[in-house]
Amino acid sequence: MKFLVIGNGGREHAIIWKLAQSPKVDKIYCTLGNAGISKQAEIINIKVDDFESLAKFATENKIDYTFVGPEVPLALGVVDYFTSKGLKIFGPSKKGALLEASKSFAKDFMQKYNVPTAAYHTFTDYNSAKQFLETEWEENKKVVVKADGLAAGKGVVMCQNRQEALAAIKNMMQDKSFGSAGDKIIFEQWLEGQETSVLVFVDGKHFSIMPAAQDHKRVDDGDKGLNTGGMGAYAPAPIATPELLKQVKEHVMPNIMNGLQKENIDYKGILYIGFMVDNGKPYVLEFNCRFGDPETQVILPLLETDLVDIVEHTINGTLNEIDIKWSKKSAVCVVLASGGYPEKYEKNIKIFGLDTVKENEAIVFHAGTKKDEQGNVLTSGGRVLVLTSIADDIKSAIDKVYAVIPKVTFDKMHYRKDIAQRALKWINK
Repeated sequence: MKFLVIGNGGREHAIIWKLAQSPKVDKIYCTLGNAGISKQAEIINIKVDDFESLAKFATENKIDYTFVGPEVPLALGVVDYFTSKGLKIFGPSKKGALLEASKSFAKDFMQKYNVPTAAYHTFTDYNSAKQFLETEWEENKKVVVKADGLAAGKGVVMCQNRQEALAAIKNMMQDKSFGSAGDKIIFEQWLEGQETSVLVFVDGKHFSIMPAAQDHKRVDDGDKGLNTGGMGAYAPAPIATPELLKQVKEHVMPNIMNGLQKENIDYKGILYIGFMVDNGKPYVLEFNCRFGDPETQVILPLLETDLVDIVEHTINGTLNEIDIKWSKKSAVCVVLASGGYPEKYEKNIKIFGLDTVKENEAIVFHAGTKKDEQGNVLTSGGRVLVLTSIADDIKSAIDKVYAVIPKVTFDKMHYRKDIAQRALKWINK
């Protein structure tokens, strides 16, 4: 069996790492790839949005399944394009991907189908948003400001007061910091509590919930500094209690599935649900239409069922016929980032020590890496590597991953020292 994986980051490396474990898989190809992916997949030089070339490659090379990693090709309609060519592909249609590509679409969907979420207001021009803040919003009242479109996980600003909110809307709507993603914005009610992510396999009719994960968005310890794509994660997240997951399974997901069917959205793939847990109740903050990054790097290592079987059943609409099994262990991952990330950072810095890490100590997932002509591994992005350790409990997994990090070094390397400490606080409270 042959697979094509679209994408070239840490998430895609984790997907390829898992697919490669299947006895059914003979060959994996990956678009553009990175230094780590190149060990398990053949790299093809086709961009993720070049659907014509991707479909041609899939046809000519008799690819059995294509697995889409990132959100952009999904939002642009890669699944619709492949399906129209008779090619099997794992991911939601363009209409389904709107749940991530447009926050206002997602909020309207939630409201319409009784999915619990925070109250919100939508604006399409700067002046009306500014006027609303100045006349309708108390000066010291907190608010969340969101760019409507795709902003690489950075289009959400937590504002402590009206002044910060005014700065956020200027940044999005006038300064165009997120390009066209900020043409429409959302003011959302500030919810107190902790965030957690629940990812779900969806086949259009049935669903299967994965272990809950929690990532760390801020660049510095103590949840300080700028928002990033994610600096680390752990699973299962203890804040997602059996009672909370029961609410998700019995109330939240059935309402979402009902909404998808009523809207004629044939959703097959991953639905990532970002929750705020407020007084034990889950409120949906956002949807993503694919695996999260770095959540994938702690979820897939806990998956015991063959990922290929899940892909097949999802595409065929028969998820109800497979019993998906998960390890009872815990996983913690830490992102090793370039100095200066998420703002300006240097590239092409040599990485040392990768060969000294054994997989039973930590799985090394490559995110922003490449090889030079001599075979050295160099940095090529903001998030460079993701180290994942698995152990019997969260505390042991934390100790394990932090014990191995000193083996890997590159100039100006930055990582958080407190990944998964929230979990320990939750367990010990």
